Amino acid sequence: MKNFYERLIRPLLFSLDAENAHHLTLEMLRGASRFDLALRMLRYFQPPPRPKTLFGLNFPNPVGLAAGLDKNGVALPAWAALGFGFIEIGTVTAKAQPGNPEPRIFRLPKQRALINRLGFNNDGADAIVQRHSKRPRTITCIRFDCFAILPIT
Repeated sequence: MKNFYERLIRPLLFSLDAENAHHLTLEMLRGASRFDLALRMLRYFQPPPRPKTLFGLNFPNPVGLAAGLDKNGVALPAWAALGFGFIEIGTVTAKAQPGNPEPRIFRLPKQRALINRLGFNNDGADAIVQRHSKRPRTITCIRFDCFAILPIT
């Protein structure tokens, strides 16, 4: 599976600009989240379990997914299948917002890094709470910003 990623998926994603690669990845993982077979295939990428208990919570792995990647929490089952011990979604604001103007994601190839300047683009608190009314099995944190009201242009 690792060779499949390195030979096919990674070159495909790097042939796109960074923000389109981000959106394509989220859409692929959103789709994978709906099918047990796809989730089982993603589990091949899981690292060995290293469970930790903190504050009375049992984490299957000490590595989590930070806010900013899946701002609306559309692919929670896929992130869990990939082995993240917890998932932080957001930043979520009271009302839906478009975020910063494009371009908003920049690659730094030499550093093997990204700069994320998406801003607070999200579907809004009501939509996200409704989407997550059925609690996932993975520990999920939602980062709310109650004060970010940006003009929609």
